[in-house]
Amino acid sequence: MCGRFVQAQTPDVYARFFGAEPVVTEALAPSYNVAPTDQVYAVAEHDGARLLGTFRWGLLPFWAKDRKMAARNINARVETAAEKPAFRASFKARRCLIPADGFYEWERKEKGGKLPHFIHGRDGGLIAFAGLWARWRDPETEERVTTCTILTGSPDDLVKPIHDRMPVMLPPDAWDVWLDRNNTDVSELEALLASRSAVDLAEHAVSTLVNKVANNLPECIVPLETPAVEF
Repeated sequence: MCGRFVQAQTPDVYARFFGAEPVVTEALAPSYNVAPTDQVYAVAEHDGARLLGTFRWGLLPFWAKDRKMAARNINARVETAAEKPAFRASFKARRCLIPADGFYEWERKEKGGKLPHFIHGRDGGLIAFAGLWARWRDPETEERVTTCTILTGSPDDLVKPIHDRMPVMLPPDAWDVWLDRNNTDVSELEALLASRSAVDLAEHAVSTLVNKVANNLPECIVPLETPAVEF
């Protein structure tokens, strides 16, 4: 799964990365510890244009009775997203890309506890998670909320020793097809995800500082010098 990640750049940086126009409903502070239900930046297509906006992380399908299911829907399994009721409508017509400076996964250690690792582009560049989005109306307040989820799949060779799932990342040559809202060919979209190009990643262990959501600091991504004794 992907339960924490980093978005520490300005919206202009993310917009340039995607060749998008920044349309931000609210400015977000840099986050080194993005947590479920936080607001995040994402790019979606509207009227043929790529637009960057803010989304609530944790997808709420239009039929959700309340916000409770958002925390359970921060990830969608790539193997079943096109079929599951919570995600299938979004998979067909509401897909997005979620920029990240990197993400965290936790490695279980033999002596107990889990050791967090920060996984990022080897060259320090941004990465693009494949995501889905939806709009939901709160039945009590009438507030309209735009939400998103990150697609996850099997890990690559780098992540496999740490965790059995990881976010699906798409290279630039796949963005047009993924974002195209006129493309409702589920088989083609699933094939695109299955044949995604490998992203050149690097990783290092970090302090358990990241375990607490309140610790939203640049120190969260600093390499841990003695991972064998930090739990």
